Amino acid sequence: MAREGLTGSRIRERRSVTGMRQADLARALGISASYLNLIEHNRRRIGGKLLLDIARILNVEPSTLTEGAEAALIATLREAANAANMPRAEVARADELAGRFPGWAEVLAAGHRRIASLERTVETLSDRLTHDPHLASSVHELLSTAAAIRSTAAILADETDLTDEWRDRFHANINQDSRRLAESSKALVDYLDAGQGVEDAATSPQDELEAFLTENKFCFDALETGSKSVDQVIDDAPSLRTGAARHMAKSILDRVAEDAGAVSAESLRGALQDMGPDPVKLARRFAAPIGRILRRLASLPELEAGLVVCDRAGSLLFRKPTQGFVIPRFGSACALWPLFAVLGQPGQVLRTPLVQLGRGRAAFDCIAVAEVVGGPTYNQAPLVQASMLVLPSSARDTTDATEVGATCGVCPRTGCPGRREPSILSTGL
Repeated sequence: MAREGLTGSRIRERRSVTGMRQADLARALGISASYLNLIEHNRRRIGGKLLLDIARILNVEPSTLTEGAEAALIATLREAANAANMPRAEVARADELAGRFPGWAEVLAAGHRRIASLERTVETLSDRLTHDPHLASSVHELLSTAAAIRSTAAILADETDLTDEWRDRFHANINQDSRRLAESSKALVDYLDAGQGVEDAATSPQDELEAFLTENKFCFDALETGSKSVDQVIDDAPSLRTGAARHMAKSILDRVAEDAGAVSAESLRGALQDMGPDPVKLARRFAAPIGRILRRLASLPELEAGLVVCDRAGSLLFRKPTQGFVIPRFGSACALWPLFAVLGQPGQVLRTPLVQLGRGRAAFDCIAVAEVVGGPTYNQAPLVQASMLVLPSSARDTTDATEVGATCGVCPRTGCPGRREPSILSTGL
């Protein structure tokens, strides 16, 4: 039901909140109770003086009755319904829910936003606990010190025939270990607080590279137009502080410049109008490798596409995220991604509808291909890289879609043949 058609529902809801009976409101308006009943059930349109009189009696602004809940609230309700995989008919009734029960609608929307925020926090913390060496060593230090204190305390409690000299030694050990525990705890808290203060603080060359790509939104117009060279773009990037980060950035930007020279953004946009984002057709049109077309499509902001590239060892070399599709920062991605399925069959183009579990059931259309990089050599296996384009899907029916996760640690799927470790979402921390 359209939002403008819910004026009667909002009148009924507001009247109920104020405790006014339908007959009393009808009498105050000078209309019959049966006519007001038709209005409140959205069977009669209302406007003009009658609407103004109702708003005055119910002590609300007329726009509150005609416009109802904010668009953002309705959008959040629909997002929550889609995440719960509700039928389309129920999703379409988000307007009605927001109009008739704005308070409950806001509670549901706030809960959905809170859940999404907590899931993002879990993903970040899980990733950090797994791959942050400083955090891992700090936690190990805390646990070791706590275990030492516990062991010493147990000796003091259980051994009743200790001499005064040994008891004093154990007391001194507890004192030293407790001081060490306090200092380690303070250092860890300071480290975590610093990480929270600067969300994307670059602490490694990989972090610097990610910050550089994010700042530029993975789009480099200067390379597209040829107004700057790769070295000039890197020199103008303050986030690339270390030589290792600059080296990795140069490798990526060299490929961006090469791809842009072979398939310009302007010509690609023109081709998209004729055949849409079909990598196979576009590859034939431009006589270009599929991998290059996937990278070029990912460079167009209007497609809102993600891109993941890995080597034959399965390590993620490049990550361009897209809304709703979580890509782990440090490898260990879901083994069921098409990205890994094509590694053993270079040249094969795999197109698979995916549903990524976690925050909801976001649907995507993924196209993956593996290609040999570098020239041929004797007695060596070819180097292979796989690329996967992640396109948001508007499909409502996800029955045939493959259910995947981001990484095993935060994937709720049960009975998965590719699971490598238990999920903290089901087994806890």
